[in-house]
Amino acid sequence: MNAPNNGAARSAPALRDTPETPDTIEAAARVDFGRPTVIIRRGGFALRWQARTIIVCAILGVLTLAVTTWALALGDYPLTLGQVWAALIGAPDAEFAHTVVVEWRLPRAVAAVFFGAALGASGAAFQSLTRNPLASPDIIGFSAGSYTGALVVITLIHGSYLQLAGGALLGGIATAALVYLLAWRRGVQGFRLIIVGIAVSAVLTSFNTWLMLTADLEVAMSAAAWGAGSLNGTSWEQTFYGSGIILLLLGAMATLTLGLRQLELGDDAAKATGARTEPIRLAVMVIGVALTATVTAAAGPIVFIALAAPQIARRLTRTPGVTVASAAFTGALLLAAADVAAQHLLPVPLPVGVVTVIVGGGYLVWLIIHEVRRRA
Repeated sequence: MNAPNNGAARSAPALRDTPETPDTIEAAARVDFGRPTVIIRRGGFALRWQARTIIVCAILGVLTLAVTTWALALGDYPLTLGQVWAALIGAPDAEFAHTVVVEWRLPRAVAAVFFGAALGASGAAFQSLTRNPLASPDIIGFSAGSYTGALVVITLIHGSYLQLAGGALLGGIATAALVYLLAWRRGVQGFRLIIVGIAVSAVLTSFNTWLMLTADLEVAMSAAAWGAGSLNGTSWEQTFYGSGIILLLLGAMATLTLGLRQLELGDDAAKATGARTEPIRLAVMVIGVALTATVTAAAGPIVFIALAAPQIARRLTRTPGVTVASAAFTGALLLAAADVAAQHLLPVPLPVGVVTVIVGGGYLVWLIIHEVRRRA
């Protein structure tokens, strides 16, 4: 049998025999081995970022800051950028502006940024785990589970924000465990997880409706307004606790980034590289659910940010897979912009969840059509 014609094998000895002259070394340095990458090493830890991803995240951060500043200036008492700055630094002649900006508007604006980042990161985690752009907490039922836990606290306990956060977290984790167990069959496949999650979400939605119908009228009305997904009445307490929890969860997610990239190769390939697939998958799911529950406890179920942000970020960065950092920056910008539109750009102020449903619903239709055409 003749040996295969392997040009690379024939050229290997010639390459080894080639002397390393300055010209050959310079030519090798000019070889393009991929996209420009920034590598940060500290001890045994290495962080690898594509240069385009860093640039996109920086641009998204600047745009988010601009939208947030604009939100601080808009309202029934409009302010100029100079007045906003004077209010932020506590100028002596801007006492009323300080109250308007710092006490009334700033908690909501900061919450929109952190909550959007949490939803974007959570959606990126689940889409990366399942390798499916339709996988997000609001599609596979985890948001509905968090909403159920918080709704039980509202209707039965009339609890505080921390109690709401605890109820939302317990509800989300219980739902995630149920979906995980029902989807388990010698492992968890992304498509099976989505189908089971949709079914569980439908059951929970019916249960939530029953809770609303059997609750007292005033409690039911307040729960219905909160359930639309709104940042109205967001206080510094909610923003402080929520943003602190989100930062801790995002830091924990960052430590699992390498394992998440390995899981994208498939369980067999990930195990071959030494990854502990099930512990990594469970840890990512718990953190993703906790991010969603934190937002749900403060603002209600704000849907479609977790679905759209990772895919928009992937197209902006042109990465082969979904990345958590770029999705977090995209989610922050999307929710901040949606809140400005809900408050000031529509004829009647609406909860931000209504705007995200309208925009996200259109995006979901486009995404389904795009996926069907791509697979056809």
